[in-house]
Amino acid sequence: MHVIDVTPINPRPAAPRARHFRHKLVAGLLATFLGFLGAHAWYMGRRRPWLITGYSLILLVLSTQADSWWDNPAFFLLLIPAVDGFISSAIYCLTPDEAFDQRYNSGQARVSRSGLGPIFLAIANLLIATIVTLSGVATIVLYIWTAVGWLDGYVL
Repeated sequence: MHVIDVTPINPRPAAPRARHFRHKLVAGLLATFLGFLGAHAWYMGRRRPWLITGYSLILLVLSTQADSWWDNPAFFLLLIPAVDGFISSAIYCLTPDEAFDQRYNSGQARVSRSGLGPIFLAIANLLIATIVTLSGVATIVLYIWTAVGWLDGYVL
């Protein structure tokens, strides 16, 4: 009889002791409203949060170089970190308190008791994410169809 070793090859290391207590609601709010700048990544202690912030700031500067900032492709590339923020907000808000504390508040004496706030934020986040993402994608499609000539003769 053979024994099968089911030990993971790369086991997840134990979470390091958190420097400060992190709240689900604060993380969700930062991810929803400032996620395109990576504010949630700084707050949650993610590795290399400066990459998100730097990417977004470069795109914001580039988008101001056009005659109309909303017509610049750099502005539409900001959808990438914004969608990351929306997804992160949903994950933070809908993670059970015990799992959230184990991952982000390890070694802390305090325990999360988040209540219904994160649930309502997750619902609002879904609404905001849908509006922002669909508006961005629809605008991009509109520009592409206009450039290709598929909308010639239509009054927009």
